[in-house]
Amino acid sequence: MNKSELIDAMAASAGITKAAAKLALESFLSNVEGTLKTGGRVSLVGFGSWSVSKRAARDGRNPQTGKTIKIAAKNVVKFKSGAELDKAVN
Repeated sequence: MNKSELIDAMAASAGITKAAAKLALESFLSNVEGTLKTGGRVSLVGFGSWSVSKRAARDGRNPQTGKTIKIAAKNVVKFKSGAELDKAVN
């Protein structure tokens, strides 16, 4: 499912216009992004939670040449699914 299909599904199930569903989805995404940028955590009970983790700098290898390269440190987003989502999928 891509973004436009999700908007269509949200509009149909909630009985709202596609424009309203798009606005709601974009608002949700921007709020999650803003919270994660500040180092916060977003939790939806039963669905899952998003958090930011720091990945340390490390050495890697260029697969073509075999040379050692430096991989910079960076922040990564992690998602941990909730119990209800796991139960629904399995």
